Amino acid sequence: MPRYQKLAIVDPAELRFGIAPNPLTTRHGMTIGGGIVYPELNFTLPPMFVDKTTISKAQDHYRQIIGGALQRAVELEAPGLVVEFETLPPMTENPEWGIDIAKILLEAMEKANTQHGLKSVLRMTPNDTREMERPPAMRSGMLWEKMLETFEGSAAAGAELLSIESVGGKEVHDDALLTGDIASVIFGLCVMGTRDMRFLWSQLDKIAKQYGVHCAGDTACGFGNTAMVLAEQKMIPRVFAAVVRAISAVRTLVGYECGCVGPGKDCGYENIIMKAITGFPMAMEGKTSACAHLSPLGNIAAAACDTWSNESVQNIKLLGGMAPTVYLEQLVYDCRIMNQALGDGRDAALLYRKWLVNSDAGLDPQAFVLTPESSIAIAQSIVQAPDDYTAGKQAALTAIELLRQGHRNGLVRISEMELPWLDTMREAVEDLPADEGQFICQMMGTLETEKFCAKDYEL
Repeated sequence: MPRYQKLAIVDPAELRFGIAPNPLTTRHGMTIGGGIVYPELNFTLPPMFVDKTTISKAQDHYRQIIGGALQRAVELEAPGLVVEFETLPPMTENPEWGIDIAKILLEAMEKANTQHGLKSVLRMTPNDTREMERPPAMRSGMLWEKMLETFEGSAAAGAELLSIESVGGKEVHDDALLTGDIASVIFGLCVMGTRDMRFLWSQLDKIAKQYGVHCAGDTACGFGNTAMVLAEQKMIPRVFAAVVRAISAVRTLVGYECGCVGPGKDCGYENIIMKAITGFPMAMEGKTSACAHLSPLGNIAAAACDTWSNESVQNIKLLGGMAPTVYLEQLVYDCRIMNQALGDGRDAALLYRKWLVNSDAGLDPQAFVLTPESSIAIAQSIVQAPDDYTAGKQAALTAIELLRQGHRNGLVRISEMELPWLDTMREAVEDLPADEGQFICQMMGTLETEKFCAKDYEL
């Protein structure tokens, strides 16, 4: 697969919300990245068991969710709406269930377009069920086949955007987070993860082309966001999580090398780095994702978003109404102010972006590595590397140096207890072999290789 060798955006001032060098236009005429930030609503069921006896009840929930959300979008005069359907495991294991729900959503969305002129597009995100076996079979078996069947049936039904939160490499990466092992982080993300991404997205690209839809993008949610949540819980250092985020961009980028065109999946906070490299539009989530997880990135995440998402909210009753409808309203209002800033011109948009960035960047190293300036520096280190392994090392070293300089200049707060981690990580990365083959041999001699199928990673 071809590698990105230069940036689509080199000036931090051009890395901003609502504007992408390579926008995407949907069948209903939404141009994502073309000057408007669109709300992207993500939702799920309330706590319930999903099986053949309850699937009809689950379908009723989705009818209620989409009906309430579309009605409120019309009432608030939203310029358009991205709807994301993340399947639950039983809906991927039984593809007809997930596909039937996608059809329910699409029918309601088409009706809203016909009756009210509301433009919308469906992002279909089957969950990666491959990890439900141990060790996971990543390239064969019933779980793999059912997942592809869900993608294909959804695309045939009219879902225009295909995404997934893929899990290749987690078998190693999960332990690496808990032990603070930066070498294993790089192995999980930039050797195992990138190889799985190339295999997976090459298959999904064929499906997308067959049905005239788009591969939108993957996310390192199970890697970078897991690190972020662990850091919030004070289980790992925040600087370690920040460096993991930078490395995760190498893995996420592979989807775009294999045909993804955005908008990148919302829970990929590394998407701002993706936008700098690819120029494609990106979905982002921040403060409105608190229903699903807490983060130190509530405002800065919107700095370069093209759709603004809420992560995933359960269909439960709040005082204002059902939670998905309530979150739809919040998203619409957030997008309104971003679009107002865009409408007032480039300087106004940059001023509002400055407030979004500066309100978070100095308070947490995880935010600091995702400023427009930091993101472009990390992106540049990735595209200058000859391979994924080297890119992972370079991204890590760049993030470490950004944090070191930022702390020295008083731009980012890092606790005294965490400062030594910067030296520890830098030394560990610099000690890694220059050659990927040597690195693989070294790691395979130390890892618990029974936890993964080596052949599925070409190891």
